Amino acid sequence: MAYFDNAATTYPKPECVYHEMDRFYRSHGGSAGRGTHEGAKSAGMLIAETRDRLKFLFHAPNHEVIFTPTATLALNMIIQGMIKAGARNIYISPFEHNAVTRVLHALAKEYTLSVHQLKVRDDLAYDMERIRYQFDKQAPDFVIVSHASNVIGLIAPAPDIFSLAKKYQACTLLDMSQTAGLVDIDIQRSDCDFAVFAGHKTLYGPTGISGFLMKPEISLPPVLFGGTGVASAEQDMPQNLPARYEMGTMNISGVAGLHAALGWLLETGIDNIRKREHANRQQLLEILEGYDFLQLVRVNPEREYIGVVSALIDGISSDSAGPLFDEHDIAIRTGLQCAPLAHKFLGTFPAGTLRFSISYFTTERDFEALKSVLDEIEEDI
Repeated sequence: MAYFDNAATTYPKPECVYHEMDRFYRSHGGSAGRGTHEGAKSAGMLIAETRDRLKFLFHAPNHEVIFTPTATLALNMIIQGMIKAGARNIYISPFEHNAVTRVLHALAKEYTLSVHQLKVRDDLAYDMERIRYQFDKQAPDFVIVSHASNVIGLIAPAPDIFSLAKKYQACTLLDMSQTAGLVDIDIQRSDCDFAVFAGHKTLYGPTGISGFLMKPEISLPPVLFGGTGVASAEQDMPQNLPARYEMGTMNISGVAGLHAALGWLLETGIDNIRKREHANRQQLLEILEGYDFLQLVRVNPEREYIGVVSALIDGISSDSAGPLFDEHDIAIRTGLQCAPLAHKFLGTFPAGTLRFSISYFTTERDFEALKSVLDEIEEDI
């Protein structure tokens, strides 16, 4: 299979991820925080070390790391908690995933919320002057920004937006699902209160392990409840972090895979990974631009992108075009990519796009297979 669906989940993973997950289940049997035996203690040490690697990677020594099964659950916990705490005036980017917009839509049925889109110009630049005017007109309580669009890969100037938001005492949330481990960002210095990561994407870990970083001084009401292995006599969730937000048995084998992936990532270097992905994106663009029947969606050389490119085929809807790639064992994503708001902004709603997304591990064989399929489509059109 030629794999161009890395924005959904990266594949393949570093070899050490497969090895470590297999080794973990063959060598460990404990559940962290659920006993004092060696298996439980070794699992706890693994989790603690993985937290430390994430803090180091994101330059966030003073943030807490909370593990969740998915980034979607992390976003739910933060957004629901902030609304529960009183946030009512919310600003989001035009590129938010349904993991943000559906949560806000559901909460708006129960709370009186004002949800605004941050102003982005037609040339895809975030209009900081107009955003300042927006904030002056209606001060933000909570600002949520997707660090990079999962539809076109556009990177948002999150530090600039958050710096401005802090002048209005707003709480800030950065969704790094598409950028964690790929785009180097100093969470500690970026006025970022919460930062969500997806372990299975650009961190190159397995599915089932994600989470968020948060400033420990923030009072975030819990919205999920259950056993934590500590303070079991109390019926309120414990106050100490991270236990307050980590209920139930953790996916420890997933943590083991993420631990290994972080080791590979730190050894390889974010800059080197970014350079390789950038080169692969350029090669992808060169291939796609070579076909007149393909129309690339909002590629502006003056903007900064990750390795995600959307395109349209003249006269064929994206969903209809999908099987043309499937039958040749080319993995891409078609449709709205769970981001209808982005497609409305881009003018590609409701049909959506063909999305091609590369990774550090995209090979020449992948590109050759893609070009072969595009040649066939060109002949048939």
